[in-house]
Amino acid sequence: MEYVYAALILNESGEEINEDNVTAVLDAAGVDVEESRVKALVAALEDIDIEEAVETAAAAPAPASGGSAGGEVETADEDEDEAGADEDEAEAEDDDEEEESGEGLGELFG
Repeated sequence: MEYVYAALILNESGEEINEDNVTAVLDAAGVDVEESRVKALVAALEDIDIEEAVETAAAAPAPASGGSAGGEVETADEDEDEAGADEDEAEAEDDDEEEESGEGLGELFG
């Protein structure tokens, strides 16, 4: 992920995203740089408009929640039984959202 961050820093500062600049940013951050990953990153970003990619990612809709949309009527006993299950599902969804938030650019670079 730090490789992607280096590219974002370079883009934000108006610097060219090339192997030397990415390596310099990573070295400055104390990262043990793998030359092959730097080359892969630079090659992958060659034809990418980073600003557009960031805007697209920011505008992407949030994942749908797992609640029922059927208008079902539940009794008080069912509500008490399902309350614990609903909390567990909500926690699981939060974990899934945290894992998914780094997808996209992160998947491009391993």
